[in-house]
Amino acid sequence: MTAMEAQLSSLLLREHYGEIVERVGTFLIRTGAQPLRVIVTETATSTDQVKKALCVLLQHGLVTYQMHKRGFVEYVAQSERCLRILRFPRYIYTAKTLYGDTGELIVEELLLNGKMTLTHSVKKVADRLTETMEDGKSVEYSEVLATFTQLADTHFVHRCPGINNTGETSSTEGRPPPAPTLSTNEKEMFTVPKVTLIGRGKRRRSSDDDEGATQSKKPRKDAGAESGQDDAIYWQINMVRFHQHFRDQAIISAVSNKMDQTSSEIVRTMLRMSEITTSSGAAYTQPLSSNEIFRALPAGYNISKQVLDQYLTLLADDPLEFVGRSGDSGGGMFVINLHKAVASLATSNLESIVQERFGSRCARIFRLLLRKRHLEQKQVEDFAMIPAKEAKDMLYRMLSANLVTLQEIPKTPDHAPSRTIYLYAVNSLPAARMLLQRCYKTVANLIERRQFETKENKRLLEKSQRIEAIIASMQATGAEESQLQEIEEMITAPERQQLENLKRNVNKLDASEIQVDETIFILESYVNSTRAKSS
Repeated sequence: MTAMEAQLSSLLLREHYGEIVERVGTFLIRTGAQPLRVIVTETATSTDQVKKALCVLLQHGLVTYQMHKRGFVEYVAQSERCLRILRFPRYIYTAKTLYGDTGELIVEELLLNGKMTLTHSVKKVADRLTETMEDGKSVEYSEVLATFTQLADTHFVHRCPGINNTGETSSTEGRPPPAPTLSTNEKEMFTVPKVTLIGRGKRRRSSDDDEGATQSKKPRKDAGAESGQDDAIYWQINMVRFHQHFRDQAIISAVSNKMDQTSSEIVRTMLRMSEITTSSGAAYTQPLSSNEIFRALPAGYNISKQVLDQYLTLLADDPLEFVGRSGDSGGGMFVINLHKAVASLATSNLESIVQERFGSRCARIFRLLLRKRHLEQKQVEDFAMIPAKEAKDMLYRMLSANLVTLQEIPKTPDHAPSRTIYLYAVNSLPAARMLLQRCYKTVANLIERRQFETKENKRLLEKSQRIEAIIASMQATGAEESQLQEIEEMITAPERQQLENLKRNVNKLDASEIQVDETIFILESYVNSTRAKSS
């Protein structure tokens, strides 16, 4: 892990889990596998606090453990998973888009708790949904269970990897259970056990403390019957499946911008038919015939089979090469070239960055080098139709930014400049890696800026929260409007303006984080696909 990634991971751990967890997690990220004794000594933290921090990290899958050959346990940080904390809002929003409020809350609870049993997750989500309903209705456990089953069927959630997924622990006292191993049957990872949950969500009692304590001691009769089958099965978010969905959406959007809505819907249908059967690292989707694609098209798209074949031919002949042919049976077999699509998306991001940073003429030269691979300076001037002095200056500016490479090809052994050919080219992979590190640094700067803004206005925020709490309690007791207005006037006009400015700035920083993360995702996917292709 690079220094930029380690810095960003440290900031994310501190923001979401606190200072002690951040201290332990950052130490493991920087040093690798370490035993408990070394962690306690090097972090200058008490043993109990380190154990609690490790429990939090293990619960959220940010740290794993392994047995050393000498018999002690070593803890290893999962660096890439630490960076995925940045993507939590996108996971939650995607679940809301696909499965509504119930799916959103299921994913949110699993992310907040790291891992949960099916019964616990269903009850908690049902309670939260019931509290938001104003008409006094309650949400049935069966409704939440149905949505959870849909998430598992589409692989957005899966069972936590473990020894047969039964939650067995080691019999050796004082040691953690054996290191988790993936289940041999992948299908079981997404199979929801047959559990009958009878009951509905509960609202919180707004009574005095004594009555609340009495209520909490009473067992809930409808808390969910016959749930013993899933007590030892824990579930978590399948981040790989979410990333696959993000990639598919990026491909669909690119096809829509390049061609039209019908073409993007055809590509969407092909991706939807292959989303479960195609592995995340595959270069191509499963081959699909035009007849299968025609039958799977949404009912609203009333296009004939002949028109579909024409669209598929256009997509297959397009220079982007997102869609490729793999045979002629069944009216023609077609696949989505996933690696090629990701590479095109990454290249498009590189071109956009060059244009924003150096201008449209530099972007023209950059695209020219991408298309022609290697060009001399005179050829760049001629093809791009840019004066020699300007072209030379632009090439050197991009060369100094490591976006363009220069290769020397000597004609003679003495490497004399007059007898040497100088070729300019674009090496996309190193450029993507460099820009990826800059994106990590950008997100770290955004987080630090947001923390600074919050710290500078800490007193005003606390005052605003106290006043809001007073108003809420007075509204619950039926206070008059004049009394509420008098409490609201405790915040002066300049303070209110300052709060609005703070809120606007924080919202801008949050939106910037999400936008930069979209670029990070495309560049990461390109780097990973290139690595998988080379291996």
